[in-house]
Amino acid sequence: MVALLGASLLTPSAMPVHAADLPDTIPAWLNDINGARAMGWVKAQNARTLDLLGHGPLYKGLYDTSLKLLQTHDRLAMPMQMDGMVYNFWRDEHHLRGILRRTTADSFATDHPEWTVALDLDALAAKEKRNWVYKGIDCLHSQQNLCLLHLSDGGEDASTVREFDLRTGQFVEGGFSLPHAKQDSSWLDRDSLLVSYPWSADDLTESSYPYIVKILKRGQSLDQAQTVFAGNRKDVEVGPEVLHDGAGHQVVLIREGLDAFASRTFLYRDGQTTSLALPLKSSVSALFNARLVVLLDEDWAVNGQTFTKGSLVLVDPAAKNPAPQLLLAPTAGQVIEGASTSRGHLIVTLYDNVRGKIVIYTPAANGTDFTHRDLPLPQNMSVDLISTDEDSPFAYATSSGFLTPTTLWEINSDLASVQKIRTLPAQFDASDMTVEQHEARSKDGTDIPYFIVHRKTMPLDGTNPTLLYAYGGFEVPLFPFYSAGIGNNWLARGGVYVLANIRGGGEFGPAWHDAGLKTNRQRIYDDFAAVAKDLMERKVTSPQHLAIQGGSNGGLLMGVEFTQHPDYWKAVDIEVPLLDMMNYEHMSAGASWVGEYGTVSIPEQKAFLRSISPLQNLKEGVKYPVPFIETTTKDDRVGPVHARRFAWRMSEMKLPYYYWEQVAGGHGFGASQKEVAQTQALSYAYLWSQLGRTR
Repeated sequence: MVALLGASLLTPSAMPVHAADLPDTIPAWLNDINGARAMGWVKAQNARTLDLLGHGPLYKGLYDTSLKLLQTHDRLAMPMQMDGMVYNFWRDEHHLRGILRRTTADSFATDHPEWTVALDLDALAAKEKRNWVYKGIDCLHSQQNLCLLHLSDGGEDASTVREFDLRTGQFVEGGFSLPHAKQDSSWLDRDSLLVSYPWSADDLTESSYPYIVKILKRGQSLDQAQTVFAGNRKDVEVGPEVLHDGAGHQVVLIREGLDAFASRTFLYRDGQTTSLALPLKSSVSALFNARLVVLLDEDWAVNGQTFTKGSLVLVDPAAKNPAPQLLLAPTAGQVIEGASTSRGHLIVTLYDNVRGKIVIYTPAANGTDFTHRDLPLPQNMSVDLISTDEDSPFAYATSSGFLTPTTLWEINSDLASVQKIRTLPAQFDASDMTVEQHEARSKDGTDIPYFIVHRKTMPLDGTNPTLLYAYGGFEVPLFPFYSAGIGNNWLARGGVYVLANIRGGGEFGPAWHDAGLKTNRQRIYDDFAAVAKDLMERKVTSPQHLAIQGGSNGGLLMGVEFTQHPDYWKAVDIEVPLLDMMNYEHMSAGASWVGEYGTVSIPEQKAFLRSISPLQNLKEGVKYPVPFIETTTKDDRVGPVHARRFAWRMSEMKLPYYYWEQVAGGHGFGASQKEVAQTQALSYAYLWSQLGRTR
């Protein structure tokens, strides 16, 4: 390996040689995800990490705590409204894979609901000898007991889809069945599905998703399905969506994803598809009174009006020329999270300076305007809409904060009222803890907000063990949340927890995200470093006491911070990461993220990717912290190859590291509760041991 030169003036002949320009010495067999040689290497790496981290009182205490929290019955049963009942998917020490169960709304509101099991996934997995992981359920609107059950083998994104009857608890004999694949499906009617599927080996985009939608009739084989829409291999993915509004209207859409954020939307009606004149950067949230509820991610100039990005508008899909109606335009610091239909009302979730609220919108007497009422939920909290039913005024939401246990609320949209169902019992003692919100000044002068959770008696002497977390991508927002795992495994042990709202996320709308796209992405990494520097300047912590953590795109963030500021951190926890940005487009679903990161096929973007790619910027002779690199074999989204290649390159440079590859779990930490607890315990054991604690 050749280290980058540090000269301030370089002639063309003296330009630095980048690692990306050198022959790739990482063996090709490491890319064979399930290959015997690669899995032998994984097994050896895991054994080494278990030997170093997976023993002793520190690990045992963390594992026992994590598993107990995952399996405790002191958790909120999150509701799903289906078939006139309240359903919940539940896992505990007796149901490691989980059960799908139901009760009535009245019973659910009591302290001890009476549950009936509709599906026992442990029994099904044992019977069929499969590592089934529940991936969701989609029920027919007109007959909600008939549902499409999604099951994944080991937790990957690819799934098997089978028709299931909620009332009988049985798979429908001769019912719909779609074999294992990355796929998307929606009910068109009782006997018809719209299905996006890899109908042949060539029917996948370069991002590894299907792009051909067909109608599949009950009783037909897959090869009898009729094509209704075909995208192309350059698309990210193509999928159907069937919307209902509770007023008897149904609208069928097909979305053609062009990149991570842009898509074309088509109306499917009477056997024909028609392009809708919606902005490419927009998303349909719901159907309300036969109109689409559209969230804009770019400005939309139409009919002499301009609707600003971040706004929520109503659009008639049947109109030849759209005449959007503005429902809500966010103010500075606000972001609209989404909207759902609730029998004659729209329920809108929004955040103002990273604090949430839910608003009920109702058509006024004139039939065109709307009145709105804020729900009386706790202030200065995160709020999430958990379940709605377009045919019912009842919905469910949660509120929570870093130190405030989650409360589940029943909403009545007719009355704009809420009723508390239950509150999660406190999972850790927060009586001596507090939450603050500060801002750090980034390199370009932008103020970056962050939350800090700590003991009230925290000394400002730079010695507090601090864990800094962020994501910074794909317009994904991070809001305050109650975590029993963080509370017990970090805060209760004396740690300080920091959540940074860096650019790239969606905390302040599309502009906050767009500021860090592609070649502007260094702003995101500068934001994160600025928060770290602010923590040090405030004497909260120092490099010897600062750990950082992030996953997926946040794993890339960790890799960049690891290589750009190795002297800032004592521990770097890199979870299910992207790390090889020179090759990411050809790894798993990487091609789908070109809209976020850019492409090596454009010279300017290639040069930028090379400048930040963690794998290509590892240098000999640099004193790096010892990282913990985590992934899973079954991750078919980012894939384990990024993590493997990074670890191999570190071993070539004789740099110390920990590596952990859980075999199952998909783009996560394990398929079973024991696997998740094991990964969590290893992660916290690593963090605490690096910061000097062994018990």
